[in-house]
Amino acid sequence: MRNFIVRTITGVLFVAAIVTCFLSPRAMVLLFALVTGMTIWEYAGLVNEREHVTVNRFISTVAGVYLFLSMAGYCWGITPPSVFIPYLVSIIYLLVAELYLRADDPIHDWAYTMLSQLYIALPLSLLNVLAFRQSGTEVVYSHVLPLSVFVLLWINDTGAYLCGSLLGRHKLFPRISPGKSWEGSIGGGLLVVAAAWAYGWYEQSEGMATLGAAWQWAGLGLTVVVFGTWGDLVESLFKRTLGVKDSGNILPGHGGMLDRFDSSLLAIPAAVVYLYTLSLF
Repeated sequence: MRNFIVRTITGVLFVAAIVTCFLSPRAMVLLFALVTGMTIWEYAGLVNEREHVTVNRFISTVAGVYLFLSMAGYCWGITPPSVFIPYLVSIIYLLVAELYLRADDPIHDWAYTMLSQLYIALPLSLLNVLAFRQSGTEVVYSHVLPLSVFVLLWINDTGAYLCGSLLGRHKLFPRISPGKSWEGSIGGGLLVVAAAWAYGWYEQSEGMATLGAAWQWAGLGLTVVVFGTWGDLVESLFKRTLGVKDSGNILPGHGGMLDRFDSSLLAIPAAVVYLYTLSLF
């Protein structure tokens, strides 16, 4: 009972922090820069427990946070493209440094180091692409698209849990995540698509044009569901490979930062690709 109360309080505070931060561009940038740093720090601590793996935890974390802030400044229209140069220099340093460190397995060090940037820093940085949009000669901030990714993921988690608990019979991916079922995943997906379509219909009826027609919102919902589920499974495989149950314990009752943002690490870039694909047609 006590664990349930702790988990509930943590979950409510977590959702409140995410929702309220999107109301202000500065708050969004500051919070997710912190999330990026904490997630990479947690990741580096986990992989450094592996034999013959040494990731420069500090520089990898600083580089990831800098990438997020650079992307925010560039998408916001307040910094030039040259803002990314220090980030590129840090990546070159992390590669060249292995020449002098005499590590047992430098290839593993390179791979795990670059994965921190590809798997965590880059996807979270792409939140800025969703938040800041060019409107004529001005850059406009909108919380709707980046927040919608998280809301749709939460709806999917809720729907999948309820449908899986009531109807779950067939395992989705027993080798990696025995608790997930096809029934739960399909139920959660249908709920998300319906919710996204309903919001799109509401926007149309109110004359709003964040994304477009209701079917385009439904498509975004389906994209978030599919790639969010894969993101969850990818993190489950990551933990299973490392032999850990939770990625950390910073969020009481909910594990670590990777545990809370695993789905979004694939859903965010997938949403960006989906939106740019829509703009081509």
